[in-house]
Amino acid sequence: MPRRALFAYPKTMGSNETGTPPRPRPRLDAYVTGVRDGDRAMLARAITLIESRQRRDRAAAAKLLQRLLPHTGGAYRIGLTGSPGAGKSTTIDQLGTNLTARGHRVAVLAVDPTSQRTGGSILGDKTRMARLAADDQAFIRPSPSAGTLGGVTRTTRETMLLCEAAGFDVIIVETVGVGQSEVAVANMVDFFLVLLLPGAGDDLQGLKKGVLELADMIAVNKADGDNVDRARRTANDYRNALQILTPPSPNWRAPVITISGLQNIGLDALWHQIESYHDTMTKSGEWQEKRREQAVAWMHDLIEARLRQALTDDPAIAEKLKGLEARVRAGELVPSLAAEEIASALGLSALATGTAEGER
Repeated sequence: MPRRALFAYPKTMGSNETGTPPRPRPRLDAYVTGVRDGDRAMLARAITLIESRQRRDRAAAAKLLQRLLPHTGGAYRIGLTGSPGAGKSTTIDQLGTNLTARGHRVAVLAVDPTSQRTGGSILGDKTRMARLAADDQAFIRPSPSAGTLGGVTRTTRETMLLCEAAGFDVIIVETVGVGQSEVAVANMVDFFLVLLLPGAGDDLQGLKKGVLELADMIAVNKADGDNVDRARRTANDYRNALQILTPPSPNWRAPVITISGLQNIGLDALWHQIESYHDTMTKSGEWQEKRREQAVAWMHDLIEARLRQALTDDPAIAEKLKGLEARVRAGELVPSLAAEEIASALGLSALATGTAEGER
């Protein structure tokens, strides 16, 4: 009987809600060896380490990622989005099961519905992806969507690297499909798949134009039973809509297909398109270039995040920021001068055109 895929919700390494002492952190070598050996329990602990906000853990996480970097990059990174009810989890469950049957190892970074009141998870991915959850070749990492960009956590990119180092060759990042989450995911994956429902294309209101431009493929899901004809019409509507958009690559125009995740219809064709995309873009060099540019963009995102963190890490700067916010809110100070004061306090005087004091 196959082992069950590991489920582990994030916990802070340095704290324990029960008041019991935290587990001792493994040494860096133990993390590296465990992840490289495909030890899923150690992989889960490594992910928990990189999710920690403690300074000590963040420093250790950076060293761990650097050690594992030579062993990353070998997976298909697939982003999947769609409105609630589009059948994302059902499709991932069946597609992932199909892929593991072919010898692939599949990691799913899944968004778990979150209570707006408590911030806790409502449903576990164990119930949403039951077959994949029982698959020995699968790893599912649920992450509550509260406080994140459409469920895309600040460490999703790093988690992908850990999964690659652990030997997973297909990584699927699921989003809740709201706000700017689609853009965030598209900027960290190789292939961006959008799921639609039959009928969503009647007035072309199922997706915003921006999401259409991001899509490397559109799949109209639930194309079974009485929905087959309606799904085909929806697919045709979106094919026509895509004709007026300029594709990001001259070598690939996003196909539109119909599938049924529930009935396992069209998923082989879906995977064939992903492999075709990989072959086409690798041959042109665009696959490699896209990853390089994503890595640089990731660096800039982290720099920005670190600068923002500095505003709260230093008590004096945090207090100064609070005072400046009050003055801006009261209409006593223009935001540009307030920003210059903070830049000066952070030692970033080169950013300022003149300190606030010099302008008074």
